[in-house]
Amino acid sequence: MDRLHEFDNILYGRKENTDSLINYWVDYSNPLTWQFWILIAILLVPLIILYFKIDRSKVFLIGFFGYNVHVFFTFIDLYGINRGYWHYPYQVIPALPSISLDTALVPVAFMLIYQLTLNHQKNYYIYAIIMAAIFAFILKPILVNIGLFRMYGSINYFHLFIGYIFVLLISKCITWIFHKLYNPNFSAE
Repeated sequence: MDRLHEFDNILYGRKENTDSLINYWVDYSNPLTWQFWILIAILLVPLIILYFKIDRSKVFLIGFFGYNVHVFFTFIDLYGINRGYWHYPYQVIPALPSISLDTALVPVAFMLIYQLTLNHQKNYYIYAIIMAAIFAFILKPILVNIGLFRMYGSINYFHLFIGYIFVLLISKCITWIFHKLYNPNFSAE
């Protein structure tokens, strides 16, 4: 029973930390701040663009790929947050720290890259690596400079780049496998 008591204490501490983050949100990241509205734009603008730009003839394939990007990027992001490697000082919803990036900006950007490479027979890996570099070495430093993203310890932008590459490879692989099961003659190279 000592183990369960220790576990309960850990969870109580986690709840206290979550409560502190919610109080921080109420004080500094609420709808009265410019940061909140930047994050709303990061959430909504990509989704609006996607609505008008997605190839409707491939909407399920591209959507499935985007969902994979969303899920795996969220896993990596939560891992980084839980390990204390990075965090988001400002949030749209206090309990979901990176919803603007995970739900919209990153998946939509990579969905449009995937669509471009499918529709124009371009090399997915080259375009995906370029987009990953843009996110890791341009967007993240901008977010750091304006205070919307914080990194801690020895984490650097190259580590973020590797995370993006991992997500893009696993998302492409899973999408390929499922599409191959559905259509054995499919080629997305």
